[in-house]
Amino acid sequence: MNAKKILALLLGAMLLLSLAACGAKDDNKTAEMNGNDTEMAGEAKNAEEALTMHKELLERENAILSENTELWEKVFMAADKGMTMQEDGKNYGDFLLDTIEGAKDQFNDKEYEWLKESTTEISNIENKLTALEEKYPEIMQKSMDGDMSMPAGSDTSNPPDDGSMQKFPAFDGKDLDGNTVKSDELFSANAVTVVNFWFTTCNPCVGELSELDALNKELAEKGGSLIGVNTFTLDGDETAISEAKDVLAKKGATYQNVYFDSDGEAGKFTTNIFAYPTTYVVDRSGNIVGEPIVGAITEKKQAETLQKLIDQALAADMG
Repeated sequence: MNAKKILALLLGAMLLLSLAACGAKDDNKTAEMNGNDTEMAGEAKNAEEALTMHKELLERENAILSENTELWEKVFMAADKGMTMQEDGKNYGDFLLDTIEGAKDQFNDKEYEWLKESTTEISNIENKLTALEEKYPEIMQKSMDGDMSMPAGSDTSNPPDDGSMQKFPAFDGKDLDGNTVKSDELFSANAVTVVNFWFTTCNPCVGELSELDALNKELAEKGGSLIGVNTFTLDGDETAISEAKDVLAKKGATYQNVYFDSDGEAGKFTTNIFAYPTTYVVDRSGNIVGEPIVGAITEKKQAETLQKLIDQALAADMG
């Protein structure tokens, strides 16, 4: 598992609180910060100051999770898979502390002390974030807009400047039941296809599965469909497939989920996604419609944006 993927997974799990999506950040600035910088969040005098503090705290938390990725991978892999079903509002730092204590024998003394110190700082940051959000509820979406609405991919995440349409990367894969799925056949058979990228231990991802299933049923009535791509299942990982199917079943989600090789065009595209969940809208010709939607569609802004892109694709298909 490469460092980029580890970071994406860790940041996805971090959103057990209330954020709608997770994102990797530039840590050049935050790397200079130390544990004492959590004290920066004193008392905000107004919403503007609160927004600045909120962003700085998120940057610091992401910086911590960007360090020692191999060590964080151990923590992540030791985490209880039931974390996806935890209630919103649980302090993620406390959750990490519980995980580290439970896997204490996997770390040497130096690693254990560093992890405890880091997760304690994360816990303090989360408490400060919660306090800011409770006092200034309007800042959370603004903070996310500024830092997490970036395209979730590589060069293919941005529409080309020449005005041409951007193609969704081709794939020749399978669904979780082993049935062959080819992207060209999938897209050409539907007026619009919504593609949702998620992973099993991402709480915001799992939290929207029921809504995605309902959306798939709505799309079916209009000649469209929705598919999921669980990033853990790439290359046909049997354990990951079984776990994904279990989570989908628990959430009552019956729409098709697919996987493909990680070294293919679509696989490389997927491993460059740094925010989860991320959703794309694709037209009948395999063109991506608009920008990727970063964040769960359980959030009003994301849901409205998704619906506009779907309507746009449907209108274009009707000519």
